[in-house]
Amino acid sequence: MADGAVTPRAHDGMGVVSIDGDVVTLCRNHEISDDGRCIPFAGGTPYDERARGGCSSLRFDLAKGEWLDSRIAFSGTSRNCAGGITPWGTWLTCEETVLGPNDPDHYKDSQKRSFEKSHGWIFEVPVAADCESTGAPVPLADMGRFVHEAVAVDRETGIIYETEDRGTSGFYRFIPNTPGKLADGGLLEMAEVVGQSDLRGGFENGASFDVRWHRIEDPSRAHSPESLKQPPNKKGFVGDELGVFKQGAAKGGSTFSRLEGCWYGNGLIYFDATSGGAARAGQIWQYDPKSETLTLLFESPSKPMLNMPDNLCVSPRGGIVLCEDNDYGANEYPQRVFALSQDGQLRLLGENNVRLSGEKNGFRGDYRTKEWAGATFSPDGQWLFINLQTPGITCAITGPWDETLA
Repeated sequence: MADGAVTPRAHDGMGVVSIDGDVVTLCRNHEISDDGRCIPFAGGTPYDERARGGCSSLRFDLAKGEWLDSRIAFSGTSRNCAGGITPWGTWLTCEETVLGPNDPDHYKDSQKRSFEKSHGWIFEVPVAADCESTGAPVPLADMGRFVHEAVAVDRETGIIYETEDRGTSGFYRFIPNTPGKLADGGLLEMAEVVGQSDLRGGFENGASFDVRWHRIEDPSRAHSPESLKQPPNKKGFVGDELGVFKQGAAKGGSTFSRLEGCWYGNGLIYFDATSGGAARAGQIWQYDPKSETLTLLFESPSKPMLNMPDNLCVSPRGGIVLCEDNDYGANEYPQRVFALSQDGQLRLLGENNVRLSGEKNGFRGDYRTKEWAGATFSPDGQWLFINLQTPGITCAITGPWDETLA
């Protein structure tokens, strides 16, 4: 990279944070959950010297169709999965873990991690036009400590919507005390879908429900108190990672199945339940903040049609890009990326057919089972930027998109 660092692996969530003439700057997550020496960060101070996740920034020339450079933008966090862009030109990066010092990592090998600080937070990453971060790494504690996935900022109100990637997960919103200044704190709430305590099963496309909200009294509670009184599980872990979820559920909050991608577009909030629905193949939900209604836009009837959508984004033309992260083998179904139009039509955009017979940049092998992630468009809608998480490839793809993503 331009700052001398080796490009981190595990490319995940990503967004365009600024544009200067023909040059756009993107911020990209690296979903690394290991401990060890953090990514060298020439532009600032890492949050935790023993956490190896973080973010990088990239610049791309829209007119020339060329990548210009890249740098480390944020360092010292863990399992940076997705996140979201803000209207004021920053990136919110989300940690998909609540591990802290000496906790065994049940994502990996259950060895105790040498983290120096707690994790499970959202951080704001300011990225200047030269790709260097300028902000201090401060957890936004009022936005909650849980197994985060993605966020979306309502452009009209400044309210931020959050998803949680667990088999029992909630849909949340954060009402900031000062819109645009998240460090000033605010109120975290969990959604109750009226009449539906559990939305993990199947529904008809177009089904619509009213939504009301319940305050989370202690957003920094990583585990429910009762779980901390139990002996360690088989992997040596104490706690259930449900400290925030169970507060909301006790007040009537509804349960979803693995909420992942979340994006603001068309004046609405879109998010997906990766393993939701009768076929456990995924649901795409649409929340209208003005009417406070939730509508099922699309439920996959079978895994061959659409299998476990993860990251998503909304095209400037209004359509939705869906990134698969599923459990099929490459010989049967490579990981795919789809477009879902505003009228509910699903179209295939591409397949992961990356197979390296020889060595390239130190990599070789078959990567067709590896997920798509980080889909995001340039402001003019001409370029789609998207990641293949492993071995770590960021693509810039030009259209035409008119019919596909209308």
